[in-house]
Amino acid sequence: MDNPRVVDLRSDTVTKPTPEMRQAMRDAEVGDDVFKEDPTVNELERVVAELMGKEAALYVPTGTMGNLAAVMAHCDRRGQEILVGDASHLFLNEQGGVAQVAGVQSWAVPTQKDGRLLVEDLEFRVRHRDFHCPTTSLLCLENTHNVCGGTVLPVDYMEQGLACPIGSLVAGPKDFIYKVARVRKCLGGGMRQAGIVAAAGLVSLRTIVPRLHEDHENTQRLARGVSLKDNPYISMDLDTVQTNMAVYDFVDTSRLSPLTFCERLNKVTEREYEDLQQAITVKMIPISMSKARAVLHNDVNADDVDAAIVKIRYVIDELCRSVGA
Repeated sequence: MDNPRVVDLRSDTVTKPTPEMRQAMRDAEVGDDVFKEDPTVNELERVVAELMGKEAALYVPTGTMGNLAAVMAHCDRRGQEILVGDASHLFLNEQGGVAQVAGVQSWAVPTQKDGRLLVEDLEFRVRHRDFHCPTTSLLCLENTHNVCGGTVLPVDYMEQGLACPIGSLVAGPKDFIYKVARVRKCLGGGMRQAGIVAAAGLVSLRTIVPRLHEDHENTQRLARGVSLKDNPYISMDLDTVQTNMAVYDFVDTSRLSPLTFCERLNKVTEREYEDLQQAITVKMIPISMSKARAVLHNDVNADDVDAAIVKIRYVIDELCRSVGA
């Protein structure tokens, strides 16, 4: 069908800058950030450091670079190892950069369904006395947790969605941030008049953060709007729907896979149009061989959620009938 309503739930990285952000980017006061002369970047770093309760912060082009630079700043000697969750973004989705670029070995630790790593799984992996082994130098935790559906680590145990076009920040003690700045330069991340994009970050902290609860509420509506109780092929753990992500689990992928589900959501058949009297496509992505993920964000409103619920219900009913449910 021509011109269907498109609800894009692939990632919060698909959000567009708001008009206020675009205006701030046009008007941004800039300078050479490598020389620490960009006032807009300096202000963003100051605000984020204060927000995180840290001494300093550093603006980097991407989250992947931020993760790699932080590991390299911590692990600055040969023969070092990090402990990292086996379902973490750092371990799964960054090309093994800590090994490829930094020469740091990763030891994967089982990730619990809520994103935690168990102390007992960490204790025996800590190695620092045996000459045969690398030295354990860093524990990496992900919060909120992407693959676990945006779950939040509990306070007693111890990142996007902001509609900004570019950039991430690393926060920590001043001496650590100095090391990260050196690594950032080595990785090609030292930017010059970066205030043009940092300005959007300042607007986001002022205008988008206060409305993040709306994304979380929309995610709850989406997750609870499609009943999967007693469905033999698709399920969802509603306890893990804590922020702006909802994960669909596929029980028997030989009969119904995340890829099939996502591909069908992105199509409109003639029969579907006759039944629903509207054309809706929903964009989602498989995040593993048995999971598909929906991410709510600033560009998805309540009407979009209602449309997505209608589409997802229809597609699940159709696919389950086709495989015999």
